[in-house]
Amino acid sequence: MHPSAFSSPAAISARTTPTPSALTAPGALRSRTGPGQRGPAGGALAGLPAGAPADASPGPYPGPLRRGLVPPGRYPSHPGAGHLGHPGRPRSPLPDLPELRAAVAAATRICPDFVPGQLLRRGVDSVVVAGTAGRLPVVVKALTRRTEASVRRFGREVAAHRAFVRQRPPVRTPRLVAADPERGLLVTERVPGRPLAVERQPRLCPPAAELRAAVTACSALNLWRPARETFPALLDYPARIRREHGLGLLTDRDAGDLAQLMHGLERMPRQFCHGEALPQNVVVGPSGVTFVDWHAAGWYLPGYDLAMLWTAVPDDLMSRRRISHQVQSYGTPSRDAFLVNLLLVLTGEVRRVETDSPDERQRVLLRRLHDDLKTARRAVRAAVGTR
Repeated sequence: MHPSAFSSPAAISARTTPTPSALTAPGALRSRTGPGQRGPAGGALAGLPAGAPADASPGPYPGPLRRGLVPPGRYPSHPGAGHLGHPGRPRSPLPDLPELRAAVAAATRICPDFVPGQLLRRGVDSVVVAGTAGRLPVVVKALTRRTEASVRRFGREVAAHRAFVRQRPPVRTPRLVAADPERGLLVTERVPGRPLAVERQPRLCPPAAELRAAVTACSALNLWRPARETFPALLDYPARIRREHGLGLLTDRDAGDLAQLMHGLERMPRQFCHGEALPQNVVVGPSGVTFVDWHAAGWYLPGYDLAMLWTAVPDDLMSRRRISHQVQSYGTPSRDAFLVNLLLVLTGEVRRVETDSPDERQRVLLRRLHDDLKTARRAVRAAVGTR
């Protein structure tokens, strides 16, 4: 598709399978079936900007009955389920697990009036428990398995919340209540509302209006300029390209195309991004949109958050189209940066899904991700061809 395709919403419309030749003409970026439908491979193509066409932990607001999650008012009744809490306080029905006992004990040391109430998530290296501190609803996140990566990630999240106390971002974040990175403990307010999704790759599209609000909030956040030294530059792009190439997720041509785009982006200022701007980390409530789980916040090439959102909503053609139009409105360098981010986000998601237990859900996700990868490759090649 020619760059002129970016100037008109009509350039991205009904779903048809693009061919290499189609990418050189306006309107080439289309999706494959009828509006609102998915193609046989599960891909959603609408809204991908091209040269001419268009690492991770769940947030503290996951859905119920998944990975040990318990919805409000419903608790496991298996043998050995017990109650955790401070003596003399109302007892809270939580699974009687060693890591939960340790998390609650650590929380009461830095937040003496903490009363646990609900297990939100039991992950590989952390647990997330909701409760109250006095009258304030809070969320406690505690490390349960210390590895170099988990400790580093947790430290970044604590540092982000402390930075937000000194300099407020233009989007809402959970207020910091207490933190002890040495003990692996973080206590923040529990924001009223619900996440846009309970999974990293949602089975159902979040409501369109709420996704629009998330895209708008992302854009506001990306314009924020905190002190440069406060947040790290987490993604070494050349090293990441070499890694994905070595793993076989990028072809020789992919690596060469990305290197050409990166050469033109060497002097482009980095953009502050959430780093995990997925629907599960976006809480929508009475006060609007709140972002949670800030361990990946830092400086990226422009468009990283939008690339994350684009990847997570394969069935929402309008949202993909909206992201595409927003990216193209920023100019060619921002479009190229978005495409670099998109290709690397997609390869990262493929690696993550490949490590999951093999089942039908995994197969569907992999088919869809590989389908989107093909489209992103074509878009990158078209972008290189217009330079």
